[in-house]
Amino acid sequence: MTGTTPVRRRRPRRRPRLRRPAWTATLTWKAAVFITVMCCALAALLGALVHVSVTRQTVDQAREKALSRLEDVTEAYEAGEPMGRYGALDPQGLPSGLRALALRGQRGTVVSDVDGRPTMWAAGPADGRALAVRIDYTLSARTIMGLDRAIVGSSALAIGATLLAGAFSVTRVTRRLHLTAQVARRISAGDLDARVNDPRTKDPARCEDEVATVSGALDTMASTLQGKLLSEQRFTADVAHELRTPLTGLSAAAELLPPGRPSELVQDRVRRMRALTEDLLEISRLDAGRETVDLDIHELAPLTERVVRMARSTGSETDLLVVRATSVETDKRRLERVLGNLIANAHKHGAGPVVVAVDGPVVSVRDHGAGYPEYLLEHGPQRFRTESGGKGHGLGLTIAVGQAAVIGARLEFVNAPGGGALARLTLPEYVHLADRPDDGATASPETYDASPAAPVPDAGSRAAPDTDGGPAAVPGTDAGPGTDMQQAKSTDKRT
Repeated sequence: MTGTTPVRRRRPRRRPRLRRPAWTATLTWKAAVFITVMCCALAALLGALVHVSVTRQTVDQAREKALSRLEDVTEAYEAGEPMGRYGALDPQGLPSGLRALALRGQRGTVVSDVDGRPTMWAAGPADGRALAVRIDYTLSARTIMGLDRAIVGSSALAIGATLLAGAFSVTRVTRRLHLTAQVARRISAGDLDARVNDPRTKDPARCEDEVATVSGALDTMASTLQGKLLSEQRFTADVAHELRTPLTGLSAAAELLPPGRPSELVQDRVRRMRALTEDLLEISRLDAGRETVDLDIHELAPLTERVVRMARSTGSETDLLVVRATSVETDKRRLERVLGNLIANAHKHGAGPVVVAVDGPVVSVRDHGAGYPEYLLEHGPQRFRTESGGKGHGLGLTIAVGQAAVIGARLEFVNAPGGGALARLTLPEYVHLADRPDDGATASPETYDASPAAPVPDAGSRAAPDTDGGPAAVPGTDAGPGTDMQQAKSTDKRT
């Protein structure tokens, strides 16, 4: 038996839908379209009513005049008198429909063109023939045409005036809405003192509209949120201060215990409590926004190497890769704090090898563990939240993010494609004026380096629990120590 291979039918590709411009979604544009449509519909309706009414009145007047003249011509015809220049039997140019009506013994009127001029015809029976008269309808037609032009002009003027008035009114509303949205964004960014302060919410004698109601609700929410956050900050700071004194005495007492396993456990727990207390005090200072920075120009590679050596002194194996050295303007103490937290987090919640890479003003820390948790990638570090089985309290990365913001650096958290957590710290680079290339000149190799940077993994893997260390941004490469060195400049080094 022979079988037939089923033929797969390709589904037709859907053409990408064209996206409308962003301005079409604005309230001003929608209001303008609505006002325009309503004005056009109203103008068309009123114009049609006026046109029909005036046209009917004009035609009726012309018809009455024509029928009256037809009666005079009929009387003259019956009396054998001259009918004048407007009356005639079966005149040339009489519409065939009106002629047939007259031959059936009825009277009627119709408007038609005679030699290019509008003419009102009236006809009736006369001895088996059609007796007709005509009058000039040009003035009436001009009146109707003038009326139509007046209707169109006045409608356009009314639509324009309504649009201007509507745009002015809507713009006032949207301006207040934009102000409310701007204040909301400032509050989200941490400016808890931002308020809309709509005057309609301050004066009880003035009626509040919907925008004022939203503005008042936002101000109330901001005040409540600010009060709760300040209370939380005061509580954290007070608790940390109150714990510092007894912990200092407890630490001194623990040093006096006789050597042994119980003494080591007590001293270890005291050290952890003191570290937690110091972290709480640092977070309270960061929350208060009263931190001051001591900016200076520093070589980034030696500074990073110092932090790596400190990490190695605690038994944490950490590799250092310098792809391109540069100078940065930063606070040395705070930068060391950020890098130390990132490396500590990589060792505590990730897996080796932990690699720290310096590529110009970017320092990356990468481990080869399970990666950062999804909540951290989406919302950033959260204090007192950890998914590492209780191995941390979640303050390390929180402090790293806060200190990075203080020194003006950008800290990013991603997962490496080959697995592992990756934190990338971007600092403001400092370039000496003497090293800046002139127009048309070639860049100095010390300042502008075209050598390939160490590959950095993209986000996508599952995240490893984090809480204590900062985001580790490191080149995501599993190659041996010499791989990147062959591609880097001669000034690159691996420690």
